[in-house]
Amino acid sequence: MPSIPVLGSTLHYEDSGSGTPFVFLHGNPGSSHVWRDVLPRVGRGRLLAPDLIGMGRSGKPDLPYLFADHARYLDAWFDALGLDRVVLIGHDWGGALAFDRAARHPERVAGIAFLEAVVKPLAREDLTPQARERVERLRTPGLGEELALDQDLMVRQAFTGGVLTPVAEKDLAAYLAPYPTRESRRPLLAWARQMPVGGEPAGLVARIEAFDAWLAASTHVPKLLMTFEGSPTLLIGKELADWCADHIAALESVACGEAGHHAPEDRPEEIAAALSAWADRHGLRHPA
Repeated sequence: MPSIPVLGSTLHYEDSGSGTPFVFLHGNPGSSHVWRDVLPRVGRGRLLAPDLIGMGRSGKPDLPYLFADHARYLDAWFDALGLDRVVLIGHDWGGALAFDRAARHPERVAGIAFLEAVVKPLAREDLTPQARERVERLRTPGLGEELALDQDLMVRQAFTGGVLTPVAEKDLAAYLAPYPTRESRRPLLAWARQMPVGGEPAGLVARIEAFDAWLAASTHVPKLLMTFEGSPTLLIGKELADWCADHIAALESVACGEAGHHAPEDRPEEIAAALSAWADRHGLRHPA
């Protein structure tokens, strides 16, 4: 599938179909590969799934790989392809990037769907003891580098432990392929260190608070939350789902069954069905 020049590097993306653009944004430590079993089931529309900068088959320029870097490269990609009135679908950090994009360019967004996404700043007590310890270890200078850069455990753990059923060896190989070296894994550690916990990082927390304000006020933009159950790795449990219902305007929620955090691996059919039905209810599909 194609790659396109952006800001002195390249962004790889999947691209199929025609009509309304549906843009699928992945999280950490994944790539567009996470959507491979969802896209063929969504139905009519132009279905696009980019690899974030530094991830998947996209270029790996010398960047700190902060949230703002990812948003800037995505902005350039949207502009290069002339994408307008899009439906955004985000998982994990891809959800936060979708919210941020919509808040800054509301006239170019027709709808937002999300699952297992970063939706708000978190207090330390919002995390399980295991998740809190992991955040703290990855944020610790030296230890974080040892855990995330000197080995490929972040990817392996995500797609063997962050799912109910470990992915097939060929799919694990596809996830591992972009990260063969210490240097190539820097984007993964950068993402892990940006989890908005305990008021840090302050700049990103402020940016999340800004898109949360937009989510609360944007009554004209339909939104869909897909929820899951059955795994301690889930980010959006009942409490956070309730928060979304109370704080996000024009939100519908659909339970999609048992899954781990990387839910497109466990429930691609249910995710695609929920997306398709929601898009049709709101007339989001238009011809090319």
